[in-house]
Amino acid sequence: MARTRERTRPDISGKPGYITAQGYRRLEEEADHLWNVKRPRVSQAVADAAAEGDRSENAEYIYRKKQLAEIDRRLRFLGKRLDVLKVVSEKPPADGRVYFGCYVLLEDEDGEEKRYRIVGPDEWDSDRGEISMHSPLGKALLGRREGDEILLRRPKGEVYLTIVEVAIDPDER
Repeated sequence: MARTRERTRPDISGKPGYITAQGYRRLEEEADHLWNVKRPRVSQAVADAAAEGDRSENAEYIYRKKQLAEIDRRLRFLGKRLDVLKVVSEKPPADGRVYFGCYVLLEDEDGEEKRYRIVGPDEWDSDRGEISMHSPLGKALLGRREGDEILLRRPKGEVYLTIVEVAIDPDER
């Protein structure tokens, strides 16, 4: 299941969040899975546990009720977020600059290369190499060009990174 960023406080800025079409689809699929697969299973488990008798001392019933509440909370969150997210489906210009949705190949001081994709804060996933446009690295990359060197300040120290390649599509190389 795709990991998404859960906000710790509500978004009161009134500004839409930006998201890629793939990220939006993943959030829709998560909501669909929760509603059509997971919630019915947990609801049935709650009913089965309730049928066993005294609910106050029934650990299975208490656990399943908490699980159902978590699913409902996530569904409410996803419903609200999906309503305000702005899908960016337009491809950025292929002028060698880093834009939202681009794939960026970076080389560090040791010659190691890593590829990242700049995405919205609701869809980042480090396992897939997706970083938020609001992260320190995302902010440092946006607007830069191939060949630019950036200084990234991290808790474990500063590092210089070189933008080796900027691609619009993942297969573009």
